[in-house]
Amino acid sequence: MKIHHLGAGYPHPEVTDPRDFLEHQAGYFRYLEEREGLNDPSVLPEYLRESFSYIDTLGPLSTRQSFARVYGHDWGIEIDPAKLIPTVGATGGINLACSMFERAGIDVAYITDAPTYAGFLARSALCQHAEIYSVEMDEEGPLPDGFRASINRAREDGRFVPFYYTVPDGHNPAGFSFSQARREVILKLAQDEGLLIVEDAPYVYISFVAADKRARPFFAMAPEQTIHLFTGSKIGFPGPRVGFLYSEAELDIYDGKTVSFTELALTEASSDILFQNPGALYGFEALLHEAVEGQEAYVERKSLWPVAEGKLEVYRENRRIMLDGLTEGLGDYPERFSWTIPQAGFFTVFTLLDANVRTDDAFINRLVADHGLVVIPMYDFYPADARRRDPNAGYNQLRLSFCFSESVGEQRRNDLREAVAEFCRAMKLICGLSVGSDQK
Repeated sequence: MKIHHLGAGYPHPEVTDPRDFLEHQAGYFRYLEEREGLNDPSVLPEYLRESFSYIDTLGPLSTRQSFARVYGHDWGIEIDPAKLIPTVGATGGINLACSMFERAGIDVAYITDAPTYAGFLARSALCQHAEIYSVEMDEEGPLPDGFRASINRAREDGRFVPFYYTVPDGHNPAGFSFSQARREVILKLAQDEGLLIVEDAPYVYISFVAADKRARPFFAMAPEQTIHLFTGSKIGFPGPRVGFLYSEAELDIYDGKTVSFTELALTEASSDILFQNPGALYGFEALLHEAVEGQEAYVERKSLWPVAEGKLEVYRENRRIMLDGLTEGLGDYPERFSWTIPQAGFFTVFTLLDANVRTDDAFINRLVADHGLVVIPMYDFYPADARRRDPNAGYNQLRLSFCFSESVGEQRRNDLREAVAEFCRAMKLICGLSVGSDQK
C-alpha cells in the first residue's frame, strides 16, 4: 500500500536543498575575507575564527545588525540589534519566555488559543506551577470576550498572567490567519489588561495573500507589548535552528522600578545557552546578502521576501492542489465537510460535520490501515481546560498538511493529487457516501 503524507509539518525537501546556498555562502565568506585585506595566508579571517570559537549569548553583532535592517524594513519597524536575542528556533524562544516568568516560583497562567501549538503545550506542562487558560476562536481569531474572561478567571484563581501565546499567521494547528481587525482588538485588550503577546511567527513569510492584504504582525503594531519569535527554519534551512527573540517591553519589578524584558531574557538565555553557534548565525547572515551581478561582491538584501518566494513557489502550488482536490472531491457535501482556507502556513483544518464520526485514535489508525493516509488528529492540540469545557473538542477535526512529501517536481504534484483524492474517497466511505464505480 502506498503511504500518503498529509501529516508532517516539515519544510519540503525541494525547498531545503542546501547546494545552491552552500555555494552562495562560500562566495559571501570569500567576500568577507577579501574585505579584510589579509595578505598572510597563515592568519585566519575574522569570520572563520569566530565561527569556530566561543561567542557570547548575543552571537555575532554583524548578523544581528543585518537582520534588524532587513526584517525591520519588511515590517516597517526600526529594530534595535541590541534587543535581538538568538534562540534555537522559535521553540527556543518559547522556552526562554516561559522560563523567565516561571523562575520566581509563583503560580502563573498562560493565555493561549484553543487549539494551540503542541510545542507550547508540551513546554508549559514542564512547570508544575504553570497552568493554561485557553480562548475559543472563530474564523478571525480569538474571541475578545473569551480572551478577557480567561485572563479574569486566571487572576481569580490567584495566578500571575504574564502573556498570551499565539501563532497569528498560518496558525498551527488551526490553519488560518487572524484578521487585522481582530489583531487590533486583541492588542488593545492586552494593553488594557497589562499582559504581553508572545507572537510565534514561523510562517510570517509563508503567505498566500497579496502584499496589500497582509495583516500586520503584533510586534510591528506594538513592539513594547510583544515578544516576537522569528525562525529561519521555513525560509532558510531547518537544521541550523536559527531564530531570534525580539521585544521592546519594559517590565515592572519592585518599588516602582522597571527593567527591559531583553535584559532579563538575556540573563535567562545565558543560563540556558551561554555560547551561541556562530557558524550557523554567520550562515544566516550570508542569506541576508545577495551577490552583485558580475562582481565578486555582496550587498545586504532590502527584503527577505525574494528569499521566501523561492519556497512559496512550491507551497503555493501544493496549497492549490489540496484546496482544489478537496473542492472537487467533497465540495458537493457542504453539510458534511468543511475546511479552512489558509492564508499562510502549511495546514488546513478539515472538519467532519457528521455527529456519528469521531476522529479518535481508532479513526486515525483506520485511515492508515485501509487507505495509507497519514493525518494528524486535532484533539491533542486542545488544552486541558478546553477539553473540560467540551469533552468532544477536536474529535471531529483533522489537520491536513500540504507542505511535505518525499518526492519532487512533477512526482510531488502527482503524489499530492493522489493523496488528496484518496483522502476524499476515504471520507466518503467513512460517512456512507457513494464513491462512484471508478473509485471502488
